[in-house]
Amino acid sequence: MKKTVLVTGSTGFVGRQVISNLLDKKVQVRSIVRKGKESFFNDKNSKIQLVETKDLFEESTEWWKEQCKNIDTVIHIAWYAEPGKYLESAKNTDCLKGSLNLAKGAQQAGVRRFVGIGTCFEYELDVGDLSINTPLKPTTAYSIAKTELYKYLSQLLPSQSIEFCWCRLFYLYGDGEDERRLVPYLHKQLSNGLIAELSNGKQIRDFLDVSEAGRIIADVSMGGQQGPLNICSGIPISIRQLAEKIADKYGRRDLLKFGARAENIVDPQYVLGVPNF
Repeated sequence: MKKTVLVTGSTGFVGRQVISNLLDKKVQVRSIVRKGKESFFNDKNSKIQLVETKDLFEESTEWWKEQCKNIDTVIHIAWYAEPGKYLESAKNTDCLKGSLNLAKGAQQAGVRRFVGIGTCFEYELDVGDLSINTPLKPTTAYSIAKTELYKYLSQLLPSQSIEFCWCRLFYLYGDGEDERRLVPYLHKQLSNGLIAELSNGKQIRDFLDVSEAGRIIADVSMGGQQGPLNICSGIPISIRQLAEKIADKYGRRDLLKFGARAENIVDPQYVLGVPNF
């Protein structure tokens, strides 16, 4: 009998990659989607069970218990993540509360495994390379809510003999990325022969293609690894180096204007993960 996996956030930047990898594995998928988003799966409807909701973060524990019946594994990806707004949004509290209801419903329905999605910003960022043993020190509404969910689930689920894995994402880029983010902005400007205004570009980051992140999350979900995981490349690259690499595809380094944007004084200078998957 095939395993059935319940996925939230499956139409999003990360979720669509996870879904694609699960389907490649011939896994049965039940996707919780916001009304109006079901058309995203037009070419996959025969392979995916769709469950519509007005807002999954408003659903009760009882509702989630019903949706999690006969589910082997839950992959919870959904969260409010609008660029420029999500870090300090009050909606993070709604996402936290709704996620707790999902976890309780999953536990009551007897799921075997639960995979949650976290962020590298849960860590204390000024201590060097970030391993799963790095102390947690969230500083934004987003990272605080994620950290609280992680702490709650890491106590609740294992105590009920449910396998729990927490995937902390670092800097992802790639297909389906919001155009307001760095990499799409660079491609848009440079492909149109327009100046790309940037900071000094000295910040070091850990970038990973979202397609690779989706593959890792799907593999982890079907595996047995438990506890926190860093979904990262482990390869340091500066913003300047990344921008120049993209500019070279167009032969237009001359369009990169470093220092044109003021530095963000709260932006970390160095974020590099230590992979453990």
